Amino acid sequence: MEETCHNHPAFRLPDTMPVMVLGDCYLFPGCLLPLFIFEERYRLMLAHALRTDRMFCIGTPERSTDSRGELITVSTAGLIRACKKQEDGTSHVMLQGMRRIQFTGWQQEKPFRLAEIEPLPTVIETEPDYVNDLKQRSLDLLPDAAHCAGEAMKNLRAALIKIECPELVCDILSYHFVRRPAAQRSLLVETVLERRYDILLTELERLQSGECG
Repeated sequence: MEETCHNHPAFRLPDTMPVMVLGDCYLFPGCLLPLFIFEERYRLMLAHALRTDRMFCIGTPERSTDSRGELITVSTAGLIRACKKQEDGTSHVMLQGMRRIQFTGWQQEKPFRLAEIEPLPTVIETEPDYVNDLKQRSLDLLPDAAHCAGEAMKNLRAALIKIECPELVCDILSYHFVRRPAAQRSLLVETVLERRYDILLTELERLQSGECG
């Protein structure tokens, strides 16, 4: 087995990371998540992040209806790319997913959660040619630009084809095209890239079967 191309980013992960708890919300590496920060605890969390590493992550409850319960242990480290504070103290934030992480403990739980983290590498178990074939099969299942989505889909497909890292392509497709929360969770927590693609292909086939009405 070997680690994939997306596991050696230029930035260094901190040892701890603030956690914003959101039900059925899954941020993937390479993707952007717009957030509106209004709760007092998350205003404090944002202030902490901005004065330290400019990073926080999304914590997803094991049960979507229990925001105070146990969280799944896998998340994505997010880097604050933009933050605009309003006069009323609320903020609009753009969070960019950087890489998968695993919670290993809790340094604090109030006023906001601060997790002890470690990177969660993705591994491939087969040959690169096979993984690239999975990537191409996934791209082939995107909605047909000629019939459905027009120029935007055509441009997205062209951009994804140019990305050499199959892990990044899988994450981008998972974030933008998978709608079922259970599948999103499976895609986020799965560490083996081939298995991740198997889940993605199943979900894209679901999407294709219902496209264009």
